[in-house]
Amino acid sequence: MFVLLLVLIVVLFGFGFLHPIWWVAAAVLVFGATRYGRRGRGGGSDFGEYQDYRDRRERQDRWDRRYSRQHRARWNREDRRDRERRG
Repeated sequence: MFVLLLVLIVVLFGFGFLHPIWWVAAAVLVFGATRYGRRGRGGGSDFGEYQDYRDRRERQDRWDRRYSRQHRARWNREDRRDRERRG
């Protein structure tokens, strides 16, 4: 898929020497590929979303540990250690 997109961009750029509107089309295609092309993958553009997901998951885990009746003292010790590492 990536190779096909790259070939299409090169062809549109080449047509740009005939009429400049093709350069605009190639630029729009490059913009669209870089802006929206990596969504859905675990790639670099989704790093912020992954951070948000991880933060939410950590918060949920802490909530579950804090309010579970079983092993409460152990979870509190681990939470203190986590806070010491961050702070």
